Amino acid sequence: MRVVLDGTPLLGRRTGVGRYVENLLAGLADPARDEPATRPLELAATAFTWRGLDGLAEALPPGVAPAARRVPARLLQEIWAGGERLPIELLTGRADVVHGTNFVLPPLRAARGVLTIHDLSYLRTPDTVSAASARYTTLVPRGLRRAAEVITPSQAVAEEVIAAYRIDRDRVTATPLGVDDAWFDAVPPKPGWLEERGLPERYLLFVGTAEPRKNLRVLLSALRGLHGTYPDIPPLVLVGPPGWGAALDTAGLPARAVISAGYLDEADLRTAVAGAIALCFPSRYEGFGLPPLEALAAGTPVIAADIPAVREVTGPVVGAAVRLIPPADVDRLADALLDVIDGGHGGLADGSARAGGAAVAGPADPRRAGREHARTFTWRRTAALTAEVYRRAAGS
Repeated sequence: MRVVLDGTPLLGRRTGVGRYVENLLAGLADPARDEPATRPLELAATAFTWRGLDGLAEALPPGVAPAARRVPARLLQEIWAGGERLPIELLTGRADVVHGTNFVLPPLRAARGVLTIHDLSYLRTPDTVSAASARYTTLVPRGLRRAAEVITPSQAVAEEVIAAYRIDRDRVTATPLGVDDAWFDAVPPKPGWLEERGLPERYLLFVGTAEPRKNLRVLLSALRGLHGTYPDIPPLVLVGPPGWGAALDTAGLPARAVISAGYLDEADLRTAVAGAIALCFPSRYEGFGLPPLEALAAGTPVIAADIPAVREVTGPVVGAAVRLIPPADVDRLADALLDVIDGGHGGLADGSARAGGAAVAGPADPRRAGREHARTFTWRRTAALTAEVYRRAAGS
């Protein structure tokens, strides 16, 4: 069975979707992965680009072949927006299954389609998405009409997709993302590493693109209140590619209270997370919540927004390795930050870890509990669940 995946997110700097495609392909192509005796997968990846196509073959793991023609992405979008012209097989060759890994499933000739919908931010928080993401309001329904099967990263998004588009529950499968093994070996940075990057010894950390959905405005408001009352509040370090939207409002904060470290490669990112007092993840909306899981794997406390997808992936260790805060509650976020600054993992327990007014006993070692929970999320499982979806699609 020949499966062609959209590998466009592999080109350029890897953010969330790029890392999903990278690890999914590696998991599917892993020779150690258990394969049924019938219908083994023949894997190929395409990309919808003109300038970046030369980098596709290099970006693919062993066992995955490139299958693409050089076509301007904007031209493809215009053609596909007009209807069912130019089926994808004209660019990729024969395919039994085509997997649109990033919200978009092109027209198909004979292949069966699989579509990954990472979140519904373009519907749930339309004021926070870019113009490119806003186009998903048209592209996703069109892809759903073409798709035999739909993939989401969490059950929370699966339920949203089912409700929003009134599609059959049996067509939607949650394939939780994985945590790379290297995160469990992450160690805090040495002084020289910090000095080279202009970072202090103690810091809070945010990882992600600085866009409105990430809710940095509320995080900065909480920090502003702390700096106005308490001395020696550690700075917030922002790690990630340049974002979009209004500039961050740092008025009322001391100099160097917010430090931008820019985009870090995977090894440096793991080091930065392992050295942080806590990972701050205040998003208004998410489809999964991989940064909190990676922080848990690195032994770092997590303060995150209490939203469905994040609660789904962190629930068993909330009150021990994680504290969840309503995304609009500045005061409770400030309290949580102060508690973890003063007490580390010991400051994470709050009302969410209590029942009937009495504290619920947490694990003796919350750092170990967080790591053990993170180990249950593997890319091997992601790949296995996805391969099952391909076979269902091909047989439908």
